[in-house]
Amino acid sequence: MNSSIARDPAQSAAQTSGNGADATSENARAKALLRRALLDARSTLDARAGRDAALATRLAEELSHCAPRCIGFYWPIQDEFDARDVVAAWLAAASPDTPRFAALPVVTAPASPLVFHRWTPDTPMMEGRYRIPVPRDTEVLVPDLLLVPCVGFTRDGLRLGYGGGFYDRTLHAMKPAPQTLGVAYDLLEVQDLNAEAHDLALDVIVTESATYARPPGNSR
Repeated sequence: MNSSIARDPAQSAAQTSGNGADATSENARAKALLRRALLDARSTLDARAGRDAALATRLAEELSHCAPRCIGFYWPIQDEFDARDVVAAWLAAASPDTPRFAALPVVTAPASPLVFHRWTPDTPMMEGRYRIPVPRDTEVLVPDLLLVPCVGFTRDGLRLGYGGGFYDRTLHAMKPAPQTLGVAYDLLEVQDLNAEAHDLALDVIVTESATYARPPGNSR
């Protein structure tokens, strides 16, 4: 699979028209090069089993701390951390009087926010847009916590994704805003990302060796 999401057509138009187009295009080129380098690095990550086990432990601890009711997460692609076992264990630990729910994103259109459909380990799946599996015929849920995969990240919560803008659009559209946990590996950390007006910082980034909370007072 070559990509999880397509490039946002609105973003592409902004890069080729209007004032500041050259600067915007240069920023887009720089991000594309960084994205490619990070994806290549992730695809050849060594000691993967140990890193995944450590990341799973940290992620489970963070979910316990956040205590969500409904988790929106992601189907793993392009060597992303597979959070399904962590989410399944979190679902299984629910008490009878406090139900828990999980949901996977569904792309309904290239420039639209994601819609989340209920998932359990037994949910039948089907192929969605961009060939990513999605739940078959399950109800729509509204998560109060999102696990967000990161191609790259900074310690203050900025995220580099695949370039389609789906999570930014989704977070802008969700009221009230959910908690956000970025999921990444240590080697995907970068010192700086040139944030754009639509970029939203994540609340927490979890890796195999650290948990980085967005600094107090540092708004999205």
